[in-house]
Amino acid sequence: MRDAISAKKYYYFIKLMGRTASHITLECALQTHPTFSLIGEEVQAKNMTIQQVTEEICDVIAQRASTGKNFGVILIPEGLVEFIPEFKILISELNLLLAPEKPHATELEGLNSAADKVRYVLELLSSRSRQCMQSIPPEIQAQLLVDRDPHGNVQVSKIETERLLIDTVKNELKKRTKEGRYKGKFSAQPLFCGYEGRSCLPSNFDAQYCYTLGHVAALLIDAGETGYMASASHLSSPIEQWEVGGIPLVSMMNFEERHGKPKPVIRKALVDLNGKPFRIFKEARQSWGMHDEFNYPGPIQFFGPHELTDSVNLTLQYEQG
Repeated sequence: MRDAISAKKYYYFIKLMGRTASHITLECALQTHPTFSLIGEEVQAKNMTIQQVTEEICDVIAQRASTGKNFGVILIPEGLVEFIPEFKILISELNLLLAPEKPHATELEGLNSAADKVRYVLELLSSRSRQCMQSIPPEIQAQLLVDRDPHGNVQVSKIETERLLIDTVKNELKKRTKEGRYKGKFSAQPLFCGYEGRSCLPSNFDAQYCYTLGHVAALLIDAGETGYMASASHLSSPIEQWEVGGIPLVSMMNFEERHGKPKPVIRKALVDLNGKPFRIFKEARQSWGMHDEFNYPGPIQFFGPHELTDSVNLTLQYEQG
């Protein structure tokens, strides 16, 4: 983020990990105040197409260009494509067609080139999904067909959503330039803050939280209680005030598609669009987009005032007051 600010000539499209949910993107936005952030759950609630997502990004870029700003930082959650209607349908069809036990998966495996694999799959898709597949760059098409995850589903981390959006934004800005609605300069750099983003030392809060969960798990086992998930609450309070317990796994389960079949799994904990963290983000994002209120929170602190060394993330602070 700091390098992006100092360059002042690029738009950095940064994809963040988090699988389906956008919690990490929301936390990073609250911490750093980027130019624009996409929250997958909001995209789904608004039923936004890829074109509508593109237009929202371009609106901000065009507004900034009118004031001479042709740079910025755009945060993208890893699972964004799963929330865009046409991609959600396409991914669902691919998961069904290419489940490991299905004959199409074997046929696909026998094809050598990515182009042959794409042509083969296009013939199997519904007309709507075929149109969606053909509308995206060839390299993204190939990424949708890479090896599935252990559940037989598309690996969203391997889909370069940041590059896909750079491509769609470029095309939209070219269109606006011809129409006289955009006169700026657009240079983009894609970044994926993936596993390297998880390679730093854990904070004191991380260590205390994980130690607590392990200790509670051991206590549950010692008490002969099985089928529970260890939990800790009141995490924004001092550790002496945390409350621990066990949550029955069955109370958190619903049915999701695995290997093309419905299976009972623990339901995803998605960003609450009515929650305080998202409301604060929503109220501030327009100002961040226009006034460059970038914030550099600095490295993790292990020594010094308690407020620094044992600080919890902003999402937790806002949720728990």
